[in-house]
Amino acid sequence: MFDAPLKRKISPYLYHGETRSLCETCLLPVTAKVLFEDQNVYYLKRCREHGLQKTLVSTDADYWYSSKSWVKPGDRPFDYQSETKYGCPYDCGLCPDHEQHTCLALIEINEHCNLSCPVCFAASSPNKEGEKSLEQIESMLDALIKSEREPDVLQISGGEPTIHPQILEILRLCKSKPIRHLMLNTNGVRLAADREFVQQLKEFSPGFEVYLQFDSLKSDALLNLRGVNLTQVRQRALEHLEEAGISTTLVVVVKKGVNDDEMGAIIDHALQFSCVRGITFQPVQDAGRNDDFDPSQHRVFLSDIRRAIGQQSQHFKIDDIIPLPCNPEHISIGYGLRNGKTILPLTSLMPKEVWVNAAPNAIAFEKYPELREAIFNLFSLSSTEWNQTERLGSLLCCLPTIPMPQDLGYNNIFRIVIVEFMDKYNFDIGSVKRSCIHFVTQQGKIIPFDTYNLFYRNDRVSEIRERLP
Repeated sequence: MFDAPLKRKISPYLYHGETRSLCETCLLPVTAKVLFEDQNVYYLKRCREHGLQKTLVSTDADYWYSSKSWVKPGDRPFDYQSETKYGCPYDCGLCPDHEQHTCLALIEINEHCNLSCPVCFAASSPNKEGEKSLEQIESMLDALIKSEREPDVLQISGGEPTIHPQILEILRLCKSKPIRHLMLNTNGVRLAADREFVQQLKEFSPGFEVYLQFDSLKSDALLNLRGVNLTQVRQRALEHLEEAGISTTLVVVVKKGVNDDEMGAIIDHALQFSCVRGITFQPVQDAGRNDDFDPSQHRVFLSDIRRAIGQQSQHFKIDDIIPLPCNPEHISIGYGLRNGKTILPLTSLMPKEVWVNAAPNAIAFEKYPELREAIFNLFSLSSTEWNQTERLGSLLCCLPTIPMPQDLGYNNIFRIVIVEFMDKYNFDIGSVKRSCIHFVTQQGKIIPFDTYNLFYRNDRVSEIRERLP
């Protein structure tokens, strides 16, 4: 006989399900329990060799859960470059098991850089040499076009691509191809020092944009992230771009305790320049060179940045930043109508019953049959300058109470994007299969950004394949 009734032990968390992730030591695939605990989301991983690992992946369980209702059917590429043999993510790419075409492609044209940033997923530096020829770049372009027919967005990257001796010829080559929107990724050093070069870039507009590294307005944060105070460099680069009238996106790598308190200030600063079309915030990805990185101190999440924008910005509330349908767990986006330094978020124009806990309400969409398609079309990384204005017009037409701005153009659009690239901590097989940001390699492979930096940049995948069970 028992002296007293026994009570079952209740778990201190909610077990939501499982996914496949990575051991943070050996990078071999492991099963991960998905746990909700105190409004946080964790992966509980178990590796045979390295034991149990509990890793925080989101600080907003409600948003993380609701984001999954945004998933839309994938748009497949026209061509694959590899076969499915070892299983994702060891067959890149793209293999037939991938669920999403290339919304945004990157081609790295050199490894050499005029900076040696403490945070650099490519580990570029002035000591690295090697640059691709026009013939090699054209071969990579042809591989992308074979896969996409008409690629939506291509970013020319490096290293620092502006110091490639044939950078203008490379951009002309890209513009000769059926690419809808061309972007030049840069740290801004040459743009600040060479006004004539910036004027030469006007040749490539429309359908051209500068993707300008712009991490902070504080010198100490820039020293932490870039190893040098680039405040004046970034300011002169923006002034030269403004003078030339070249569309610009600011890209901000966010590191906890370094610059995560600047979301609102950076948005305000961006709005001082009419050439700026938006800002992309990227939580630091632990890949490549990441000096003095402490995962317990420096990891920051999409949910943190989304919350910080809502708290710090006078232009966007937290619910104005919504999941991107092609990869909703790891990319969020917000659009606004811009009038000078004023932003009117698009989500504030839509019927409130469409949104339930930041997720689309299927019942409400039945009342607005054109609205769902219009939202999905605009809130997409494949929405580029050539069609963004048209898609915005279609969305506003679904909202007859909103007057259509006269002469609606690309300069009337301002976007906020949060792109949380995965690393060994938050790797999730489902999100990798939906990845739509891809590198094009010299071998004609098209590889998701996340897996390329983890496995393929230094061919670590070969060694891991040999250890697969």
